[in-house]
Amino acid sequence: MTANTVSTAIYPRLSEAIRLREQGDFGRAAQLVMAHLRERPDEPRGLAQLGLIGAQTGALGQAEHFLRRALMMGEKTPELLRTLASIYSQQERLHVAESFTNRLINEEGALELRSLRASLLDRMGRHAEALAIQKQLVDENPRSIPHLLAYGYGLRAAGDVDGAIAAYRRAIAIDDEYGEAWWGLAGIKRKVLTDADIAAMQQALTIAIDERNIAPLNFALGRAFHDRGDFAKAFHHYSEGNRIRAEAIGYDARALTDEVAEVERLVDADFMERMPARSLGTDQPVFIICLPRSGSTLLEQMLGSHPAIEPVGELPYIPAILRSVMEISSRKAKVSVPQAIAALTDQQAALLGQDYLGRARLHRKTDRPYFIDKLPQNWSNVLFIRRILPQARFIDIRRPAMDCCFSNFSQSFTAAHASSFALEHIGQSYVDYVRLMRHFDTVAPGMIHHVSYRALVDDPQTTLRPALDYLELGWDDAIQSFHTLDRVVRTPSSEQVRRPLNRDGMEVWRPYAQWLGPLKQVLGEHAAS
Repeated sequence: MTANTVSTAIYPRLSEAIRLREQGDFGRAAQLVMAHLRERPDEPRGLAQLGLIGAQTGALGQAEHFLRRALMMGEKTPELLRTLASIYSQQERLHVAESFTNRLINEEGALELRSLRASLLDRMGRHAEALAIQKQLVDENPRSIPHLLAYGYGLRAAGDVDGAIAAYRRAIAIDDEYGEAWWGLAGIKRKVLTDADIAAMQQALTIAIDERNIAPLNFALGRAFHDRGDFAKAFHHYSEGNRIRAEAIGYDARALTDEVAEVERLVDADFMERMPARSLGTDQPVFIICLPRSGSTLLEQMLGSHPAIEPVGELPYIPAILRSVMEISSRKAKVSVPQAIAALTDQQAALLGQDYLGRARLHRKTDRPYFIDKLPQNWSNVLFIRRILPQARFIDIRRPAMDCCFSNFSQSFTAAHASSFALEHIGQSYVDYVRLMRHFDTVAPGMIHHVSYRALVDDPQTTLRPALDYLELGWDDAIQSFHTLDRVVRTPSSEQVRRPLNRDGMEVWRPYAQWLGPLKQVLGEHAAS
């Protein structure tokens, strides 16, 4: 007899709640479960159901609380255990998630969680272990496209581009409608798509019905036609891919604009001066901030060649910690991000900062005093970072607006970069980003150091010396050989940073100028920068 059957016989109200949850009616389901728990406060199946509802509605903190209580009271279903592992992963508590997932694999025989564990290991910087699991999964399931793609991405990040291409080709041979496999090939920074590939993708588009395939197929075709100089067809396919993604996401550009405006109203010089200045511990985090496709990977690779600086990639922890703060702050009444930051006590801020530093240490492989976190979207989190990490340093790298925005538009991003799905939206993000940087330059002069991508490529030593002065470090000639640095790079620029400096990223928007009127209009003065 299953748990659901027992619930039906003994607790019909709980059984109805389970049915409603499975149908997606989370509000009514939660009401029934809470009524059930008012009569039986520690009933484990009710606690588990409330946790599962929280997980499905994004209330991760509450979901974890109720699932852990259910587990403590004896409820131990596969759904509960897998959901709890997923929550730890979504909270970016990678060490906890990996340990818990590994325990489920070894003690519960949950072999299907090996792919999640590989992902967690990879995100923790334990790339060799992750790649070994991914290879094992491919060997065991040679026709599993998700396993092949994960393996391909891992190989590419490690610098084995030919191995990655082979993995993507194997996936396409199994299902030539699978858009992400084609985008994997298209994302390689050399021309690997053949005329036969274009014909195959065009044929796939005529029969594909899943938008999760149609969108990346369009992006891959856009890249293929771009490489052939057929910019009209390329732009058509980029536009189609982005249109599909935009309709699925429903991104609201006004939310970010309003948040920047509120920072401008709330945060003045006195606000910044009242923040604690004493460092937390001895670790010195350096945040490279920018919009995506701005040269952050190149800058990280160059600075990370300095013997005092360790590059650790794009750490997800600042957004995850801020998300937890917002979940707690909004339980009684809706608050904005700047309001939640302003309400933090010094003690709360310090604990959050220590939490970040503890998570970041999972990625450290050296005892160098500085480490770089290059998650681009942290540009909008500067106020939060400064609040919880008084010693934080910020280096803003800025690519010319038209190049930056078009590069975003032509990249098959996930919902994490939802502003890239419309020219007007990515243009507005650039405008908001520059506004925020200018505001901090006014209220906290010198807090952020600015680097021009164009200047970095043209004259790296002249450009980087002031950045190193800002970090209180001297020049080191190892920076000149950045492209020889042996490390895993998990960004679309992974191959570019293994080459000497070049101007491939300059003026990429020019062939598309006739279609970029909406972008130019939103950018205004920035379009000419």
